[in-house]
Amino acid sequence: MTEPTIRPERAPDPDEIEAILRGQHGDPFRVLGLHGGPDGAALNVFAPDAAEIEIVDAEGQPLGEMTLLHREGFFHADFPDRAEPFAYRLHCRRDGLSWERIDPYGFGPVLGEIDEYLLAEGRHEALYRRLGAHPMVHEGVEGVAFAVWAPNARRVSVVGDFNAWDGRRHPMRRRGGAGIWEIFLPGLTRGDLYKYEILNAYGHLQPLKADPVGFAAELPPATASLVSGLPEHDWSDDAWMAARSDGHAQPVSIYEVHLGSWRRGESGEMLDYAALAEQLIDYVSDMGFTHVELLPVTEHPFSGSWGYQPIGMFAPTSRFGSPADFAALVDRLHNAGIGVIVDWVPAHFPSDAHGLAHFDGTALYEHADPRLGFHKDWNTLIYNFGRREVANFLRASAVFWLKEYHVDALRVDAVASMLYLDYSRNEGEWIPNRFGGRENLDAIEFLKSMNSAITEYSPGALSMAEESTAWPGVSIPVSEGGLGFDYKWNMGWMHDTLQYMSQDPVHRKYHHHEMTFGLHYAFSENFILPLSHDEVVHGKGSLLGKMPGDRWQKFANLRAYLGFMWTHPGKKLLFMGGEFGQEREWNHDRSLDWHLLEDPAHEGLRRLVRDLNAIYRGQRALHERDCEPEGFQWIEGGDSENSVFSYLRKGAAQTPPVAVICNMTPTPRQDYRIGLPSGGRWREVLNSDAEQYGGSGVGNPEGVVAEQPGSHGQPFSAALTLPPLAIIILTAE
Repeated sequence: MTEPTIRPERAPDPDEIEAILRGQHGDPFRVLGLHGGPDGAALNVFAPDAAEIEIVDAEGQPLGEMTLLHREGFFHADFPDRAEPFAYRLHCRRDGLSWERIDPYGFGPVLGEIDEYLLAEGRHEALYRRLGAHPMVHEGVEGVAFAVWAPNARRVSVVGDFNAWDGRRHPMRRRGGAGIWEIFLPGLTRGDLYKYEILNAYGHLQPLKADPVGFAAELPPATASLVSGLPEHDWSDDAWMAARSDGHAQPVSIYEVHLGSWRRGESGEMLDYAALAEQLIDYVSDMGFTHVELLPVTEHPFSGSWGYQPIGMFAPTSRFGSPADFAALVDRLHNAGIGVIVDWVPAHFPSDAHGLAHFDGTALYEHADPRLGFHKDWNTLIYNFGRREVANFLRASAVFWLKEYHVDALRVDAVASMLYLDYSRNEGEWIPNRFGGRENLDAIEFLKSMNSAITEYSPGALSMAEESTAWPGVSIPVSEGGLGFDYKWNMGWMHDTLQYMSQDPVHRKYHHHEMTFGLHYAFSENFILPLSHDEVVHGKGSLLGKMPGDRWQKFANLRAYLGFMWTHPGKKLLFMGGEFGQEREWNHDRSLDWHLLEDPAHEGLRRLVRDLNAIYRGQRALHERDCEPEGFQWIEGGDSENSVFSYLRKGAAQTPPVAVICNMTPTPRQDYRIGLPSGGRWREVLNSDAEQYGGSGVGNPEGVVAEQPGSHGQPFSAALTLPPLAIIILTAE
């Protein structure tokens, strides 16, 4: 073959060479790489680390030396007798060292036209299969394909250790009008660090950016993305995935967990996903919870945000291990019969320089106007839900966790802040919608489309809204005009009942309505009753600390309250530590105080919660109609003088009812008569005052006999002994 030569007319224009050298060229693939034509082929390479480059063919045979056109490392070779491109490699030399390189500019695009079209239209719910960093074999060569959305950038480059973080080395190819940039880098593999270097429309460099669709990241406080690819796990939960149901008749008892502080090692170190798979699963299984809910595991820079200020919407945090380790944790939870819920935050994102803020030099993911795009409460930025590409990005993240990591439900954080344009804003600090109202119409449409996407792409998965206002139809299907969530957190119930329980029992008769008011709206939505992390932080103390009285009364009050919660209509959620009476306020930087279980009072409370879960799951009347008015009936809801509540829980047809009686004073009551729906013996299946729970042992151990005459509108009645500050549960024999 003829040695490569230089024909001046085939050499790149000096201005284009200068633009490549300065990292200012917006279309590097037009200059770099091998280009064929009727006048022969020409090869251009920018390699600032090389002094000489020899071209070799696919078999390693030399094809000739390249000519250095610019001392900063721009090389050129001309093949007048080769009209078509051909396979080649670059043999580089400098200072006695040599290495071989495959030219990234010798490869065609990875993305297809249909991907570009769907991304541009904002209709690519699997965009994570195209954007991000994907190890693959492309045109017969192993490497990594990178793709990122930055429509207003002049130039985007991949940088990392592999190119000395030099943005001139690997500028990307822009794909049409979608604003997608892509490149295939041969030789890269899983574990390589990378970021994007972006030149904005005015020619100014942005701070180096982590990948918005990165699947893994460095351990914080480092901020680079990590080549990982989609989760690779040999799943063994097929039976679980096939059997899980989104029906509201199922028992749902959720243990809310912050992975970094649930339990720590002997030296105070955080447990990793593998250790959690051993210890957390054993504990949750023993306690009988149906689900764990994990505070956000999406990658986040600041541990003090507990994950609620995420940057990596597609990356499990590296604090506890690799993406494969997280997948294994989910798989093992499923094999233990435990569902997995993750907190997911589409409401806002932090302004850290390496994140989404001003990503391509413009307000791309956020609103430019701070009246729409800035959260004063959290000093965070608000997604522009009306931008189709942003809404698509968030929908794809939701689908990703459910589909790729087999997560069973997303608990969507801060929904109220999304729904209202004036959320936590004063007059003049917000912009009305096009109809002059305060509703965020774009966010509403996004939430509907997100829930529709979950239904379509991940059957059996659920969505749960943390929504603290009276917004109608949060858990009504989209087809019926609602937002489409499966469940809504009942924040009103939580506030009212905690307020009641904090009262001295002598005053509770004046606050009786705070315990009964929730039943006026209990079936307007499909509710979860939350005693979450938010109630044990920021000076609020612990659940146990909220209870009045001496130490014995505090525990008795909390036992009664949890019994009331577990028998009240609605699914259950309890933050870690509440089940054994954590005494100090939660601190995300240290473990729960597990040594407290050496105290019989704390261990007794833990036993009670374990037994409440068993009864809740075993008695169909306590869960089958959690979301239906037919599932609840007052026996006597108005005995404010005695601070006693009694009610029936009912299941579907032929399901025996359960009777619940709560005495919220420290005074035992003898011969307290209640109406019951059937005669004969009723068995006391749980008494929160039992000695095994740390109580006084007052109750009805032999059960009670219901006989005529009836009472409270029921055909039969029975006289009970009500233990102090306690709840009892009765079932008919």
